[in-house]
Amino acid sequence: MRENAVKRLWEQDRPAFGGWLTIPSAFSAEVMAHQNLDWLCIDMQHGLIDYDTALAMLQAISTTATTPFVRVPWNDTAIIMKMLDAGAYGVIVPMVNSRAEAEAAVAACRYPPQGIRSFGPIRAVYYAGSDYFAHANQEVVCIPQIETTAALENLDGILSVEGVDAVYIGPMDLSISLGLPPQMDSDVPAYAEARQRILEACRRHNVVAGIHSTVASAPKRIAEGFRMVLASSDSSALARAVGEDIRAVRGAEPGAPGGPGYQ
Repeated sequence: MRENAVKRLWEQDRPAFGGWLTIPSAFSAEVMAHQNLDWLCIDMQHGLIDYDTALAMLQAISTTATTPFVRVPWNDTAIIMKMLDAGAYGVIVPMVNSRAEAEAAVAACRYPPQGIRSFGPIRAVYYAGSDYFAHANQEVVCIPQIETTAALENLDGILSVEGVDAVYIGPMDLSISLGLPPQMDSDVPAYAEARQRILEACRRHNVVAGIHSTVASAPKRIAEGFRMVLASSDSSALARAVGEDIRAVRGAEPGAPGGPGYQ
């Protein structure tokens, strides 16, 4: 079976840098996959992506060495199994708030006797290899999201579930749950304390800590100990690049501030 390169990084206590896909396009996924990222996550929760498009995006990512993840819409056994069968090497599961919910997510990711996943890796076997069944339980990763005060209260229960490989902080939902405005890189004390609490709990349970971040905050999170760190996303990168281009072009217009002929 094709190895999960992200797991190998984690086993060496090295950070895995990721990208986020919200645009429903196999081509944009392919472009992102060629940018030397360690992992790419297809966002089926808040992204504009349905199953058919997600499948094409997984195929596009597989032209590279980038490890494909999917954030499923919800902690639903059927869609978790379906995305793994399509070739995802891991699932990010939103709004996991209890040990029981973490157990359900893990069970959907694992073949018996470790879980309840039904056998039928219809595309995964072509992407991963003919020995998929023998190794899938060890290579496929299950990543619950920690993004509510309920999850904070149940951290030890969630992280002690065998088969939870990593957890992923959703900063905006966690901020909202704490009574704060939604922010990606907040250092408001209540949120910063919650972030540190999750990180310390991950260390106790030997679970990888992951977080939704930006290019500005990613180095800080790595220094803190996070090993699954977002570096870029398709829609924000597109908007930023186009904005920079148009500002440069408009600035070059005759008479424009900073442009030729400006007085």
